[in-house]
Amino acid sequence: MRSIRDLVGVAVSGLTARWSRTLLIMLGPIIGVSAIVAAVGLTESAKGDLQATLAALGDNLIRGEASGSFGSEPAYPENVVERVAKLATVEGATATKTVSGVITSPYEAAENYYTAFPTPVLTADEHFLEVMQVDLVTGRWLNDFDQQTAARSAVVGIGLADEFGFRIGQRTIRLNGIDYGIVGVVESYPLDSVFDNAVIIPATTADRDFAVGLEPDTVYVRSNPGETQLTAEIMGTAINLGDSGATATTILSDALEAEAAADSTLQIIVAAMGLLALIVGGVGIANVMSISVIQRSSEIGIRRALGHHRSLLAWQFLLESVAVGLMGGLLGALFGVGIVVFASRIAGWVYVLAPELDLFGVALPSHYLGVPTLYLIGVGAALGTSVFAGLYPSVKAARLEPLETLRLG
Repeated sequence: MRSIRDLVGVAVSGLTARWSRTLLIMLGPIIGVSAIVAAVGLTESAKGDLQATLAALGDNLIRGEASGSFGSEPAYPENVVERVAKLATVEGATATKTVSGVITSPYEAAENYYTAFPTPVLTADEHFLEVMQVDLVTGRWLNDFDQQTAARSAVVGIGLADEFGFRIGQRTIRLNGIDYGIVGVVESYPLDSVFDNAVIIPATTADRDFAVGLEPDTVYVRSNPGETQLTAEIMGTAINLGDSGATATTILSDALEAEAAADSTLQIIVAAMGLLALIVGGVGIANVMSISVIQRSSEIGIRRALGHHRSLLAWQFLLESVAVGLMGGLLGALFGVGIVVFASRIAGWVYVLAPELDLFGVALPSHYLGVPTLYLIGVGAALGTSVFAGLYPSVKAARLEPLETLRLG
């Protein structure tokens, strides 16, 4: 062979002569790279969805729950909202109460089922939507008229609405055998999923029908931006006039941030599995190429007898390994992209195909020369693995003598 073109031609002929073998040894790089791309892409897409949720709902919502110092069934004073609202760090507040012992059913025949699997019933005030920053799917929220007249009005969560079919016609729900008119359906709320499947009624109505009192047991506080932690620390003192131990506070966005951290951990685990698949694929490339050297010993002997140098034979087999790794890496990246796009669409996420990466503490750009860095890393890992895997077979082929090839085949 007198030129690189000849070398490439021989390598391509060696790969295309046995397509099934070539495809099998490509599986390792394909699986490894697709796993790495999919792991990073999916977790970054999920994280992006969480970040979009936090941006929409805010990270300054605090939930305060009454603890045991208020009695056997902990509750706040009726004016808890006014007490909290006096804090300089608070933008707004709303209160809710869990109404226990109420059997909820869409119709009388379903009462036995919903007795065994109760639906949450809560009270809320007219400021709920504003403080929680949640929207209605349809209808209206409980207003001041409902509170003052103890109207039997109810708003249901979207999960319950879909389960009972409230969005397609039925407009009443039975609470302990009492019919309540459904005036609205509230959108899903990621920061506190209890509302998704709950029935929400006016506090005055709950007290009249079920004798539960008007004292709420939970308060939601929207703090000023940047003062969430401070507000969480002092709101208990403001609520109970000095006894901060009577309130358990939770910053609701912390749960989503913890979920994002868990996704990052999962990303590392799946990416490590992808790297392991690459390594196993590299071992497969080394094994198959070593067997290929033996199978093609006659070809090697003839070319050595014709004067082909050892280095050319070594380069040929190394080039075949590199070609397998490169093609496998490119196909694996495409499969990984397909997995990210398909799974993200099913989950309703905005897929992220070019995330910001942090490799060993070094921040990498999302793109390099117009190509997502993630793909370059995946293809590069497959290429590097194939180079190392091809070194031994290429050296083995270069060391064969013409007479030795007669013995091998």
